[in-house]
Amino acid sequence: MGNFHNMEIWKESKNLAVKIYKLTNKGKFINDLSFRDQIRKAAVSIPSNLAEGEESGLTKGSLRYFHIANGSLAELRTQIEIAKEIGYIRDTEYIVVQNNMTILAKRLMCLIQFRQRKLDT
Repeated sequence: MGNFHNMEIWKESKNLAVKIYKLTNKGKFINDLSFRDQIRKAAVSIPSNLAEGEESGLTKGSLRYFHIANGSLAELRTQIEIAKEIGYIRDTEYIVVQNNMTILAKRLMCLIQFRQRKLDT
């Protein structure tokens, strides 16, 4: 409810987006521009919506942005799974990104639940 730069979850999601950009800037992604762009949009949407939600203050609107970030994370998780299955990313890259996304998903759920409880009181 103020400076989104201070949110650890925002920092983690921004770092994930950077990692996704680097990952999709090589290999088979180079020739599949639509898939590359889609996966990048989902990755960038997560920290962007966290920032918007945090700057909105403690409102129902802020929760909406956090839920959008969660939806974008689910989209990204799906796309990373597809990328692995079609051979666009190696197993080692998949494991690292998957672990980052799993941790982020848990933290995002905690943030949503915490903010919801604050709104309810």
